[in-house]
Amino acid sequence: MKTILATSAIALACLSTGALAGAHGGDDVSACIITKTDTNPFFVKMREGAAAKAEELGIELNAYAGKVDGDNEAQVNAVETCIANGAKGILITASSTSAIVPSLQQAREAGILVIALDTPLDPIDAADMTFATDNFRAGELIGQWAAAKLGDGAKDAKIAMLDLDVSQPTVGVLRDQGFMQGFGIELGDPGKWGDETDPRIVGHDVTQGNEEGGRKAMENLLATDPFVNVVYTINEPAAAGAYEALKAVGRENDVLIVSVDGGCPGVANVADGVIGATSQQYPLLMASKGIEAIAQFAKDGTKPAATEGKDFFDTGVSLVTDQPVEGVESISVAEGKDLCWG
Repeated sequence: MKTILATSAIALACLSTGALAGAHGGDDVSACIITKTDTNPFFVKMREGAAAKAEELGIELNAYAGKVDGDNEAQVNAVETCIANGAKGILITASSTSAIVPSLQQAREAGILVIALDTPLDPIDAADMTFATDNFRAGELIGQWAAAKLGDGAKDAKIAMLDLDVSQPTVGVLRDQGFMQGFGIELGDPGKWGDETDPRIVGHDVTQGNEEGGRKAMENLLATDPFVNVVYTINEPAAAGAYEALKAVGRENDVLIVSVDGGCPGVANVADGVIGATSQQYPLLMASKGIEAIAQFAKDGTKPAATEGKDFFDTGVSLVTDQPVEGVESISVAEGKDLCWG
């Protein structure tokens, strides 16, 4: 099995597609995985999961990624290359959930199975299926935990919301809105953030899902209200940056930080007290299940089905903390370390 990795639009023209005897009737079967970046450990693990399953099933895998989160142009170029190369299936974590849709529609019209990983498209049925964490539930779990942890103090909380970017709707919106519902905050439009009226929300800022962005966003929101005592973060790199900003002003020990991801560095930060609790997702499973679906589609045309009661295939989520609270199911840091990635 030959796995071909490309990291940007520039690299697309350099790809070759080697012939491979597939596992289904002797036909050559190829697939593509297109991630937002090739540096985030979440996407690294996703690619590893896809590559391992592709090798097991005799599928040629070509991997692509944007230069940065939000690089839709590189993803469009990757989809065009996958169509030209006759891929049987595409797995994609979309940087722009709506702008990529016309390109993916072309892929589907060409007979290619399109599976969104982690990030639902807008609309969700622009993909044949989505394999993902229930991101709203992931946010809800950390919201419930934070509210229970504060107890009576939850009614007077001052909450900083460290989101992904201004694009809506996204995975970030789902996590944001899930957190609010879990914390007991009335939602406005659940498809966007920033329209809530609860006075406990100090404000929102964007992080681009990285540590430096988390630090800057935290600094901005501390300038808005220096008495922030709860910090929601889109992911664990943003949480690490928020912690550094709080540490710089001597607030690292009296602010509750919650997050989503479940990567090994993030779980270690839970163990160290940087993060109070995180919702762990499973990118390797998303990708491996996606490759299995492409193999089945190549064999007999069968498309994957959603989890009962949902419009996507749910790959699971667990709250990781060593400070469990009554009424919110969780696993320990030790268990989280056994399941973490990155």
